[in-house]
Amino acid sequence: MSLLESISRNIYSLDKTSIEQAKQRLDRLIKPKGSLGKMEDICMQLAGIYESKYFDSSKKVVIAFAGDHGVYEEGVAPDPQNITVLQFPNFAKGLCGVGTICKYVGADVVAVDVGINCDEKLEGVLDYKIRKGTSNMAKGPAMTRQEAIRCLEIGIEMSEKCIEKDYKVIGIGEMGIANTTPSTAIISTIVGCDPSEITGIGAGLKKEKLKHKADVIRKAIELNNPNPTDGVDVLAKVGGFEIGSMAGVILGCSANRIPVVIDGFISYAAALIAYKINPKTREYMIASHSSAELGTNKVLEILKLSPVLNMDMRLGEGSGAALAFDIIEASNYTYKNMATYDEVDMGR
Repeated sequence: MSLLESISRNIYSLDKTSIEQAKQRLDRLIKPKGSLGKMEDICMQLAGIYESKYFDSSKKVVIAFAGDHGVYEEGVAPDPQNITVLQFPNFAKGLCGVGTICKYVGADVVAVDVGINCDEKLEGVLDYKIRKGTSNMAKGPAMTRQEAIRCLEIGIEMSEKCIEKDYKVIGIGEMGIANTTPSTAIISTIVGCDPSEITGIGAGLKKEKLKHKADVIRKAIELNNPNPTDGVDVLAKVGGFEIGSMAGVILGCSANRIPVVIDGFISYAAALIAYKINPKTREYMIASHSSAELGTNKVLEILKLSPVLNMDMRLGEGSGAALAFDIIEASNYTYKNMATYDEVDMGR
């Protein structure tokens, strides 16, 4: 049995007893029932994930993956492709958006190269390169099915390495010029909508080029005919190495009962891949923020997720996940330390 098969078979629903115990405590805190809104939802979800009324959520990490994309040659992104190789070491150095936010919230960043178009080893970056970028999905499959499984398994492996180091909350992030294009293709395929409905500007594509981008995505879907019920097939035909690796982290966290904080649009595509492999993964996801990219609501409706934040962000990298870490920790701290009616003799 492969690692992917083993992991996907060992994902179970949240512990209802622990969820109920958390709810009972939340209802006894000195406040109107439910008045802390999503903070209460987070605490009940975490209790169900950890199978415990009380839990430690203090040690957090964003696992970020980077890869390049053959579809870049179709003119779907405004920036040069070498931005990927130039920017990704800044994840490890803490100089980019997600790195800076993680420093502020006291979280770590692990940077993993799964497909950057370069030969050199990057400073501070783990080398798990599958190959130097995917193939052009507008001319054929982005990768082989075996490569799709490999990037999923890299994500699983990285999640388990972090869990072994006692990380209690894991976020996902990414880097890859043109990766809104495969993400849109994945979402269009699984949601069942035309790419024109959800194709956005990504990192700053001019609006007059949006139709071309949508046409390229539509062509790739029609040419490769991915099966929307098979997450691995969709990933192989119109996905990206970094997207598959993020989906692997979701699977790995779910099988090991660790919450996984998803970021924005690219991570939504990864979340859909994981969900198609095993729908129970949804129960382990915390949506950090509502991306400014088109298509956000369609994905969140399928996954039945309600984002913690709405900041009009579209940076990616894992920046939204890192920002949500403090909300998660504040929720847990309040849950543990706020007085109950019994403790202050209010008798309610």
